[in-house]
Amino acid sequence: MSKEFEIVREFEVDVPPERVWEAVTTGTGGYLWPMDPPEPRVGGKGPFGGSTVTAWDPPHRYAHRSEDAGPGVQSLNLLDHTIEPRDEGRRSRVRYVHSGIFTDDWNNQYDGASKHTNFHLHTLCEYLTHFAPRRAAFARLDGPRTSATPRALAAVGRALGLADDAAAGTKTSVRGPGGGTLDVVIDYRSPYFVGLRTGDALIRFFGRGSWGAPLGISIHDFAPDADAEADRTAWQDWLNGVFSRS
Repeated sequence: MSKEFEIVREFEVDVPPERVWEAVTTGTGGYLWPMDPPEPRVGGKGPFGGSTVTAWDPPHRYAHRSEDAGPGVQSLNLLDHTIEPRDEGRRSRVRYVHSGIFTDDWNNQYDGASKHTNFHLHTLCEYLTHFAPRRAAFARLDGPRTSATPRALAAVGRALGLADDAAAGTKTSVRGPGGGTLDVVIDYRSPYFVGLRTGDALIRFFGRGSWGAPLGISIHDFAPDADAEADRTAWQDWLNGVFSRS
């Protein structure tokens, strides 16, 4: 049954509004995934291939609308960012609204969208705080079908060598691709997602098994010599190895 939804989040971040504006309009690869920048006008072409810009007031408000977004899942998708200056423009307060219409399995879709929103916005703050305005070499990959289980994220945590009680904010070392060791900060940890921050990258693990999808990884690599395809291949081999052993 089709039903409207609305997800609203507000947060503050220690960068000026112009930096937030740049991230959400032209720097999405730093925290989400690379998207074509919107045409800078109301009525212009937005991201996702078929959206339309519905608000354009730099650096204060940006919104766009998509019809038939995700066939069989969403018939309407609206994203709205309002950015307000704080402390004489040295900081920003952001209000983010994601709304629209889910057309299938509303409760499951809403639960997934709500939890993903929390993680994506946290990643935006990590990007703004530690890496912006650097551009990312972005890689995304999915595990095998056997990773489409709620237990998959725990298996990844064990493969990384994360202690069960290692919470967000913990500095540690993890076992990465090729048997290498990465020094990281665990910047996010929940039953559904893990976020790791290195000196040059944000590495995100999406435990989507609760919503019937395989585990995913995204890598936002800010190193000067970053190679997105090399990152993708290395982490795909690592992830396939985790589930071949599970």
